[in-house]
Amino acid sequence: MTENVFGVDVAKAWIDVVGPDGSHRRVANPELPAFAAEVAAVAGKAVFEATGGCEEPLRLALAAAGARAVRVNPRQARAFARGMGQQAKTDRVDAGMLRQMGLRLDLRDCPPDPEELRKLKALVTRRRQLVEARKAEATALRQTRDAFAAASIERVIAMLAAEIKSIEGAIEALIEAHPALAARNTLLRSAPGVGPVVASVLLAQMPELGALSPGAAASLVGVAPLARDSGTWRGRRTIGGGRKPLRDALFMAALAAARRDPALGAFNTRLRERGKAPKQAIIAVVRKLVIALNAMLREGEAYRTAG
Repeated sequence: MTENVFGVDVAKAWIDVVGPDGSHRRVANPELPAFAAEVAAVAGKAVFEATGGCEEPLRLALAAAGARAVRVNPRQARAFARGMGQQAKTDRVDAGMLRQMGLRLDLRDCPPDPEELRKLKALVTRRRQLVEARKAEATALRQTRDAFAAASIERVIAMLAAEIKSIEGAIEALIEAHPALAARNTLLRSAPGVGPVVASVLLAQMPELGALSPGAAASLVGVAPLARDSGTWRGRRTIGGGRKPLRDALFMAALAAARRDPALGAFNTRLRERGKAPKQAIIAVVRKLVIALNAMLREGEAYRTAG
């Protein structure tokens, strides 16, 4: 029996849907509850791409209706389309391809995050935006030679610093107000290099941590070595994919952890002695660190060593 799969291409104000019968229609956001009820009525599932948050109204509507939701990585969806020989890319075509993915692949459901996690993600994202803005202003300050312009930039930097501090306070209060988040935060903070900022990024951007295999944890961060082999030829291993905010935060954590944790420090030294570049060695430390963090959250134990 063919499963009732709805392929959904998400835009900011509407969705394009290709239903089980192959027909296409456009649904405005105010009509999402009715669409979700339609999916639930036929025990179907909606397959859509991650779109930087635009998919959240759809996820919430599907959850409220008791309908299944499946969110896929855009890179995976594009690779699937190429594998199917589909070169064109329109909203309708994308919705059709997502329906085919749902029919042909074993994809995991993705229920919406709890309210506190959605709030934490929003705060962590906002902090990152403010930090990037501060970096841009600091660059502008170094480049200007005009006193009036420099004074203006300094005022903006001070304003951004105050706003960052305010956001960090809101993040801390939110974590402390929810026992599950607070318990995970305490465990994460026990690891070398994992301060309040890195811990909040892990809580927000990697809620799966503690329920993953070691390889899956490394892949999610984007630090799992990818093979490039063919026949007897062995290509250079590289990293790729994953969640960039996680990788950026953990890279800084690994720099500190390599100085504070004897096992990680020795591991970093051995790699450097074997000729690895400094960045390559730290990426390997990131991989060891995230695997250790995953294990300790799984076991509910404070950090001991990543050796």
